[in-house]
Formats: sequence, structure tokens, C-alpha cells
Amino acid sequence: MPKPVVAIIGRPNVGKSTLFNRLLGKRKAIVEDLPGTTVDRISHDISWEGHDLTLVDCGGLEAHPAAAIRRKVRDQVDRALAQADIILFMVDAREGVLPADQETADIVRRSGRSAILVVNKVDTAKQEVEVPQFYSLAMGDPVPVSAYHGRGINELMQKVVERLPTSAQATTEPGSMKIAIVGRPNVGKSLLLNTLLGEERVVVDELPGTTRDTIDTVTLYRGERVTLIDTAGIRRRGRIDQGIERYSFQRTSDAIERADIALLVVDATEGITAQDIHILGYIHKACKGSILLINKWDLVEVKDTSSWADLVRRKARFMPYIETLFISAKTGQGVDKILPLARKIYQERMRSLDPALLTTIVLEAEAAKQSPKQGGRRLKLYKAMQTATNPPTFTFLVNDARLVHFSYQRFLENKLRQYCGFKGTPLRLIFKGKGEKKGDEQQVP
Repeated sequence: MPKPVVAIIGRPNVGKSTLFNRLLGKRKAIVEDLPGTTVDRISHDISWEGHDLTLVDCGGLEAHPAAAIRRKVRDQVDRALAQADIILFMVDAREGVLPADQETADIVRRSGRSAILVVNKVDTAKQEVEVPQFYSLAMGDPVPVSAYHGRGINELMQKVVERLPTSAQATTEPGSMKIAIVGRPNVGKSLLLNTLLGEERVVVDELPGTTRDTIDTVTLYRGERVTLIDTAGIRRRGRIDQGIERYSFQRTSDAIERADIALLVVDATEGITAQDIHILGYIHKACKGSILLINKWDLVEVKDTSSWADLVRRKARFMPYIETLFISAKTGQGVDKILPLARKIYQERMRSLDPALLTTIVLEAEAAKQSPKQGGRRLKLYKAMQTATNPPTFTFLVNDARLVHFSYQRFLENKLRQYCGFKGTPLRLIFKGKGEKKGDEQQVP
């Protein structure tokens, strides 16, 4: 059964993202003292007192948005209202009842959804005198909270639990493949997510930097749960501004860390830039599976895939395992190949080799190439073990880990790939010498 959806809505800057973060217990949404910081819907599964639910943070609701991007935000809020089981309608105790609150109340009533009026920024008991004025919104009993300080949160969530469907008891679900969509600003990441999902899940605008938060969306592919993570564009480190953009950069880095596979979207009309290679470095260092998506392929007049393949090999030579697809998020060209390839890479990351096969590979490697030597000592391999998956990790017991040369590490990795493939994913090789303590070993990458 799908989890009940609880959507937090209200006019801009009433504290919706602060409440969202409070309920999650971590800083998932970007919080800034600036109206309009949240643009897309941000959702996250939480469990409260044994009840599972999906919490949704929305951009500030404006009844009559003027700017094009604000109209798109309004569309996202309307979608959240249509999908919600319960609405947390948030207002600001410090500012009192504003005309925009009255308009929002009318929109909530027309939605027909169960709604709880949340009066935020009631930081002390003295400030509760401001709460009764919100009865004028005719939305039932107001619930005073301070999202920033955590005051009144338990009382609020008790009311939420009382309204949840009886099927919302917590259940254990298997983990899902997580795919992060990353790249420079304005290369088409959000449009790609919408094309993959077949709906406008996130706001797309020609203005670079439209996406500010990481947006998690769960979908089904061949009966399996897949989490797609849309991220903000990563600029060069020297061009990252303070405030919202700095938080966006950190969210993107975190998204890469928690993903299994990263899709790097590049602009075919601009080629592969130094920043694209810099982002690939993040992905490689985090040991994530990767697919390079050459987007806007429909705009390229001479479609020479061989030249592109040579370019990728030259510029991303530290990632010889990377897979490449030529796509157009706008027309849908090639997009249907992304999830099948990502699933294949995920399966490769979860592979566990038979110990006998691993021993055979190492013996053949030793016979094919002499191990490195330093001074009067030569490297000796005593044993090889696969010690983890996702990413595939192999530990080699040796006489002295300091004798391991980079070229020999690459040679062993190539042997593993020759036998077993490991398509689209890095391998982690750990060399541990006799008598070495944990943390003293050599590790690649």
C-alpha cells in the first residue's frame, strides 16, 4: 500500500521548510530567510510512532503568481494538494492573518483535503495570545508550534496520526536503487527527471539554478522501487556563492554520496567542460556507478558518436569503466535506455564473486605479470577476498602494502574486469600487509 501523503503548504516564508527539516530530524530542505527559497516539491518518507508517511515540502503558495517561474511553483503546489491525504496549512504568528492567508485557506478548502492549521513561530507561551486570531480563517482549531525550537511538534504530529488511514502502520520495505542526476546548471537535469517520470515533477525554467534542493522521487521500474534524485547544478568551486547556492552544492555532494549510481548530464552543444570532468572526479572518488549522458543530442548537426567516444576516453581516462548514452531530454530520444543500463550497473555493483574464481584470477595475474619490486623486496600476494559489494571491494593480503605500485593495481583491476565485467562501476582494491592494523592498508580508488 502507498504511504499516506502529508503536504506542508502556506504562503512564502512562513517556515514550511523548517518544519519539514524538524520532522525529518535533519537538514534536508534548504532554509534561508528569503521568500521563495523552496521551488520544487521535496518529499521524504518518515515514521512517527510506528506510522509510515510521506512528508512533502512545497514552495510558497501564491494565489495569483505573476512571474513565469512562480506560476510553475503554483502548479507544483496544486499537484501536492491533489495527491495529499492531509494538509498542514502553515501561517506565521508574528505577522498575523494576512490576505494571502485567506486566499490560501480558500484554496485548501476547495481541495477537499483534510487540513490542520499550523500557527508557526510561537516560540514562547506568551506568544500564544496571537493564536486565536487565526480562527478567522475558518480552518478549525489552530495548532501553535515553533518549528525552529521544536515546540508543539509532538502535539501537531499526534493530530496527524489521528487522521492517518488505518493502513498506515509501519512496514519494512527493501532498499531501492538510488540514482542521482548531476551536472552543471542548465544542462537539462530536471527536464530529464520529468521525461523519465512522464510528468512535470520538478520546475523547469530556462533560468540557470531553478533547482535548489535535492528532490527525491520514488518510481517503479520492472516492479522494483527506484529513487531518482534531482540535484542543483554544480558550479566551479570559486563561483559558488554564499547562502542558498552553498547549501545547494552541499546537498548535491550529499546526493552523490547516498546514491548507488550517478547520471552526469552534459550539454552536447558545449562539449565536455573542465567542470564536467571535475564532477566526474567527485563521482569516482565516492566509488559510485556512473553513466555519462550527452544531452541535447537533437541540437547537434553532425552526430559523430565515435569522436565523442574518443573525447570521453581522453578526458575521463581515470574512469575507463564509465558508460555513455546520447539522449535528448526534450524529445525523449534515448531516455528509454537509461533505467535499463542503470539497473545493469546496479546488478554489477551487487555481484559477489565465487572465492574459487577470484583465486583463479589472481593466479593468472601473477603468471601474466611479475609483481613490482623495490630494493631487494618483491611484492607477494598471499590471499584475495571480496569483502564488500556496492561498490565491489577486494582485499589483498600481501607481504608489504608499500610495495604496491599504481600500475600493478590497475593491472589487477583490469584482470577482474576481463573475467567479470563490472560494467559502469569502479572497483575498490585494498592491500593489507602482514601485521598491519586497520587503517594502515593501501586503498584504491
